Amino acid sequence: MQRRTALASLAALAAARGSRADPPWPQRAVRIVVPSAPGSSLDLIARALGERLAPRWGRPVLVEDRPGAGGVLGLDIAAKARDGHTLALGFNGPVAFAPFLYRRMPYDPARDLLPVVMTTSQPNVLAVNAAQVPARTVAEFVAWARRRPGGVSYSSLGNGSSAHLTMELFRHEAGFDAVHVPYNGSPPAALAVAQGETEASFMTAPALLPHVRNHKIRLLAVTGTQRLHGLDELPTMAEAGYANVQSMAWNGLLAPAGTPAAVPARINADVNAVLHEPALREALAAQGLAVVGGSAADFRRTIDADIQRWGPVITRLGIRLD
Repeated sequence: MQRRTALASLAALAAARGSRADPPWPQRAVRIVVPSAPGSSLDLIARALGERLAPRWGRPVLVEDRPGAGGVLGLDIAAKARDGHTLALGFNGPVAFAPFLYRRMPYDPARDLLPVVMTTSQPNVLAVNAAQVPARTVAEFVAWARRRPGGVSYSSLGNGSSAHLTMELFRHEAGFDAVHVPYNGSPPAALAVAQGETEASFMTAPALLPHVRNHKIRLLAVTGTQRLHGLDELPTMAEAGYANVQSMAWNGLLAPAGTPAAVPARINADVNAVLHEPALREALAAQGLAVVGGSAADFRRTIDADIQRWGPVITRLGIRLD
């Protein structure tokens, strides 16, 4: 009994010392920097998480949209934050692709950012302007694109985004020319296709669906290994004959390097908890967004896999942004 009492006293003392060394988090409002435009899938995810995390944390969760430079601008802001209360909702481009696209970057993703938790993952969708592009299948699109004088114009979420790189890979595999028109995020990129400013695009479904319902955009295929729930009629690019044209646009929370280990661990646990809420999962699924969650190590493995897959592709295609 005396031994158990002594051990309990030591545990209590250690906990007290730990609590003095690591003050409760958060102590103020938490900022999530979203490196894309308002109304984008990232913005939607950040706001949905923020609404559910604020009651858990007892502090406001502020979403700050900072699009620009294919997501690099927003990630740079987060990487340099030292307030202990800033996160970024990152994606493939500024985390995994950018080091291969730029000779110099304002931050080093591997050194300056800590993966905290992956939020969602979703395939890109091949979309075309319904009035200008007669194609209703991938094969018809390729045949039409090969005949297109001056090449197909296509929009993307920005230079170095998965939308940009997926179309570059597709046109290389299919043998047609294309002109890239980058935008700051998916809403303006989708609108460009709907209004006929560009003829095609690859991007995730949320920004496209309103224009599909208005019959301005037609969807042809998805870039995942399986058909997309909710858009089951669309074949995969592999089913359409282009097995190499696979891409998943993932999103996840990252913290600045140097953040005390207890903070990312707390965020990971709380985000995983809210991602398991049926209402949130259903709301995201309705937008074509598949919930992932998992550990920080799981997220790191996803980033590393993208680096290993897309680094050689970017180098082979000779894509440079500076």
